[in-house]
Amino acid sequence: MKVPLLDLQAQYATIKDKVQAAVDEVLSSQRFVLGANVAALEEEIAEYCRVPYAIGVASGTDALLLSLKALGVGSGDAVITVPFTFFATAGVIVNLGARPLFVDIEDAGFNMDPDRLSSFLSRECALSPATRQLVHKASNTTVKAIVPVHLYGQCADMVEILGIARRYNLPVVEDACQAVGAAYRERFAGSMGNLGCFSFFPSKNLGGAGDGGMVITSNQQLADRVRLLRTHGMQPKYFHSLVGFNSRLDELQAAILRVKLPYLKEWSDARCHNAAQYGEGFQAAGLLPFVTPPVVRPNRTHIFHQYVVRCKMRDELQDSLKDAGIGAEVYYPVSLHEQECFRYLGYSPDDLPRSHAASKEVLALPVYPELSEEQRSSVVNAIAAFYAARA
Repeated sequence: MKVPLLDLQAQYATIKDKVQAAVDEVLSSQRFVLGANVAALEEEIAEYCRVPYAIGVASGTDALLLSLKALGVGSGDAVITVPFTFFATAGVIVNLGARPLFVDIEDAGFNMDPDRLSSFLSRECALSPATRQLVHKASNTTVKAIVPVHLYGQCADMVEILGIARRYNLPVVEDACQAVGAAYRERFAGSMGNLGCFSFFPSKNLGGAGDGGMVITSNQQLADRVRLLRTHGMQPKYFHSLVGFNSRLDELQAAILRVKLPYLKEWSDARCHNAAQYGEGFQAAGLLPFVTPPVVRPNRTHIFHQYVVRCKMRDELQDSLKDAGIGAEVYYPVSLHEQECFRYLGYSPDDLPRSHAASKEVLALPVYPELSEEQRSSVVNAIAAFYAARA
């Protein structure tokens, strides 16, 4: 049986009439930039996440970029994040002229390890007597922010991370691009730090028909600054108090996302159901020595943007699944501290061993809401057949 990694056509079939009506309404209005749908979506996302402010931007990448820019990150600065994430997390730091500083991920998950963060800050950073700011000793850069990533749809340990950030007076920008709707101790991803960033890339749990993003915050000053930055720093028209960007969420995207938002919990719950069924299927097939299901950490609501297992002979398994017509993808095959473009940072693979190991073991399996029981069983059976042939 053919099983794609993601089937957006199956989702579209259930809401086609509503999406087309929303698109037709925008086309009839001929209002495409920062119109009524963008304003309404901002209000709806803010209400959903229980924050007062949400600002629509052009992509999840821009959400991160504008958030850090709003905090004053620039040349000569540094931002702490993890290397096991999508490239944009660190790419935006470099594009602002700053330096990414990497700390490793957890043993039992794929998110920032608070203990590693605390150790990094205490051992490798010091308070400058002249500026009273935290400085990374090896690079002589000023540490301006921490960016934890809620990878695959599960929140990082935000209570610990925020506690550490407060001790060092560092703002926190949540990279929640894969985690809209995820929660930690009943607080939604993106709502816990100073700013939170979402992506509406089509493959996300809440995906548009192209690029789109959102910044959320409880801080009015930061919200105003992000809103200003997304329109070239212009307020009022043709008067610029700062140099910003052209990063506005399209009205068409907002209209489509407004149709989809009421279905978000239903779709994420279906992903959770599929994840639980995979775990039972792996156990019944005797696969647990070979395949390790994702660990759901305490007090988390995991929305399974991706269902990612650790597995033995990962590359061979992926090839075998491909031959069987089953979609499987590696997120991510090279940890950022090993990427060629970041070689100048001076990291070796062993400097961040958990991230390095994850990049060699992880494999994402189909988990989309419309996945049928028969399709899910086909995935489990194909994995079982692969390992049985090599026993």
